[in-house]
Amino acid sequence: MAIKIEMPKLSDTMEEGVLSKWNIKEGDTVSPGDIIADVETDKATMEMEAFDSGTVLKLLVKEGETIPLGGVVAILGNPGEDISELLGGSAGADTASTAPTTVPAPTDSEASFDPIFGGIEEAKKGSSDTSITTNQGSTSSDGRIKVSPLAKKLAEEKGLDLGSIAGSGPEGRIIKADVEAAATGAKAGTVATSSHSGQPAKTTTTFSIPSSTAEDQTIAVSQMRKTIARRLSESKFSNPHFYVTVDVDMDQAVAARTKLNEVSDVKISFNDIVVKASALALKKHPWVNASWLDTQIRLNGQVHIAFAVAVEEGLLTPVIRNTDLKPLAVISQESRELAGLARDRKLQPDQMEGSTFTISNLGMFGVEAFTAIINPPNAAILAVGGIRDEAVVKNGQIVPGKRMKLTLSSDHRVVDGAKAAEFLNTLKQMLENPLAMLL
Repeated sequence: MAIKIEMPKLSDTMEEGVLSKWNIKEGDTVSPGDIIADVETDKATMEMEAFDSGTVLKLLVKEGETIPLGGVVAILGNPGEDISELLGGSAGADTASTAPTTVPAPTDSEASFDPIFGGIEEAKKGSSDTSITTNQGSTSSDGRIKVSPLAKKLAEEKGLDLGSIAGSGPEGRIIKADVEAAATGAKAGTVATSSHSGQPAKTTTTFSIPSSTAEDQTIAVSQMRKTIARRLSESKFSNPHFYVTVDVDMDQAVAARTKLNEVSDVKISFNDIVVKASALALKKHPWVNASWLDTQIRLNGQVHIAFAVAVEEGLLTPVIRNTDLKPLAVISQESRELAGLARDRKLQPDQMEGSTFTISNLGMFGVEAFTAIINPPNAAILAVGGIRDEAVVKNGQIVPGKRMKLTLSSDHRVVDGAKAAEFLNTLKQMLENPLAMLL
């Protein structure tokens, strides 16, 4: 008996998947556990397994197509088995959700909105305007003159023949300046200045700016980009964000990192130090290490810090679990491994779930300070700027120093301003006195 293979749920938030690659072809024999396809979910590219055995009778989707959960992607059965009933039953239902909607183009008798000039142009067949074809630069392929509503009205008022006016607007469209230039006898791109002294009018020539030859690109929205758009929109417009910024003296942290890297087998980064200090500060300020659950607020007992990794399609946030209990060398090693998996799109869902706090660092891009959008259900996210050299006052003297700005975005339903400030002050103290992290 023929069996339908449906798109499975490969992550907790998955609603649809892109079948990025088939690992089978029609006529192949598969068994339970065989990897039959690679599917791009909202979080990563996952392997799709077969749960039944049989011969692949039909592949119903092409590589690159988006399929909703439960959508039929293939049919298994016995060689030569009649599957016409399955094909007839699934074709309409499965393709309906993915087929693009065709919008009929407006006819010439319909009004069309001008996206550039904002007016409504009546494109009526048989009108005296559309029959003029002498000006090829301003005339469309159907013989209709391209003219803005304002220019058309102005030409009628001045009794000018639109067919004799050269358009300088987009795609040769006649605009107001062209009509005014034709009315004064000047060429488009010149401005005639009248003289009050009786002298001949002066004409000032303006140089035309060449139009760009660059073409627009339309890029399909990936599953990851869809999820980023949905989740961050929900966060930004549902969570009442507020922001608190502190400026940190990083002289001691820079010196400590240098000494650590002299003896450590694993290179310690400034981000590793910020992650460790944040984890310890969160233990002292549980309201920042919290989650909003609509009718409840959960103060998370464990500290699991997510950090943002930039990939081509957007951002991934792998999680370092029990961050406060791990030494810097372990945090550094884990963060590098997770970041590598993220860039290769090989992170598993459990490596991106369960965070209690998130850190986003743009310092390596030369960014001094920024604000980040909270990663739900976290109650806060830390935005880390770059370390900058600047003159500072110490002991009444101006000396060179190293400073770094940290900005905490907080959900005001959970975190009040004083709590955010207290957390940042604790974090600031740890970074300015790295030995405090050993206590």
